[in-house]
Amino acid sequence: MSSVGYDPAMRLSLIRAPARMFLPVAAALLAITWTARPARAGETLLDVKARGTVRCGVSEGIAGFSARDKEGRWSGLDADFCRAVAAAALGDPGKVTFVPLRASARFPALMFGAIDLLARNTTWTLSREAGLGVAFAGILFFDGQGFMAPAGGPTSIAQLDGATICAEKGTTHVRNLRETFAARGMRVEPLVIDSAAGVGDAFFDERCAAYTSDVSQLVATRLRAPAGREFVILSERISKEPLGPVVRRGDDDWLTLVRWVLYTLILAEEHGITQGSVRAALTGQSPAIQRVLGPAGETAKALGTDPEWALRVVRSVGNYGEMFERNLGGGSPLKLERALNRLWTQGGLLYAPPFR
Repeated sequence: MSSVGYDPAMRLSLIRAPARMFLPVAAALLAITWTARPARAGETLLDVKARGTVRCGVSEGIAGFSARDKEGRWSGLDADFCRAVAAAALGDPGKVTFVPLRASARFPALMFGAIDLLARNTTWTLSREAGLGVAFAGILFFDGQGFMAPAGGPTSIAQLDGATICAEKGTTHVRNLRETFAARGMRVEPLVIDSAAGVGDAFFDERCAAYTSDVSQLVATRLRAPAGREFVILSERISKEPLGPVVRRGDDDWLTLVRWVLYTLILAEEHGITQGSVRAALTGQSPAIQRVLGPAGETAKALGTDPEWALRVVRSVGNYGEMFERNLGGGSPLKLERALNRLWTQGGLLYAPPFR
C-alpha cells in the first residue's frame, strides 16, 4: 500500500533534485498528495508492515549520529533509533532502509512520502511543525549552536566581527547566526554550502574564519581535520537545538508509536534495564518495570503492534544511556559529556511520561 498517490521513483528523484526545484514542484505534488486519497490513522504503520521495512531518513554522514562504514553498515544515535522503531513495528531491528539526505532535502523527503521517519539531527521548531505538516515525536538529543575555529585564532564570538563563517544550507544555523550578530551590532558573511561534508571541506580549506553548527556536529567534523592542524570549539552557545525524530502530520498512530519508542529507551535507563538484563528484568517483581516491559495487551493493540514491542526495543539497541555511551560518549571517538542529556534524576533534561 503506497502512502501517496504517485510512483516512489518519482519521490526519490525529487530528493536528489536541486533545492531550487522544490517550491514549484512541492505545490503540485502536495495537491496530488492531499487529493489522491484521504489519510487515515495508522496508514504509515500499515505501509511499513506491508513493505517489511522502515524507511528512515538520516544524514549523509555525521559521526555519532548516522554514518556508514566501509562495509555499508550504519551506526550512530539516530541510526540506532531507527532500528529501535523497526524492532517495535516489525519485530526486527534489521528491517530498516537508511536513506541518506542533505539537510535541505530532508523535509521534502518526509512530506512527499519517500521516508517514513526522519532521524537526522533535526531541530524542533514552531515554524517547522506548524508550517511543514510534520510532527516531532520528542527530543532525542539536547544540543546548542556553537562555533569552531583554528587553534590560535578567535577565542570568542566578539572576535568574529566581519568574518566569513561557514554554515550548512537548510538548517537553523544561518538564521541564528545572522540574528545573533545583528543583535550584537556585528557584521557577518555566511558562506552557505549544501552539504555537511562540503561545509567541513570549505572550513578546512580556510575559506571561512569559523564553522557554525550544532556543537555535536562540530565535534564530529573535527575528527576528520587535516593531519597536523588543531581546531577548538568556542565556549559560547547562541541557541537551543533540541534534536528529535520527525514524522508526517496526520497519522497519530505512527506518531504515538515512534514517540513511545523514544520514551521506552529513556525509561529503561531510569529503571536500570539494559540490553543484557532486559529478559531478567521482565521476570522481576518491580511493578514499574513490569509496566514498561510487561505484556500490556490492550496498549499494544492500540499501538498496532504486539505485547513484546518494548522488550524488543531495549533488546535491540539497549537503553538511552547505552546508546549514548557507544555512539557519542566514552565508548566513541567523540567523547562527549552527557551534560543536558542526562536523566532528570541526574540533573539532566531527559524525562519520559509514565507507562500507565
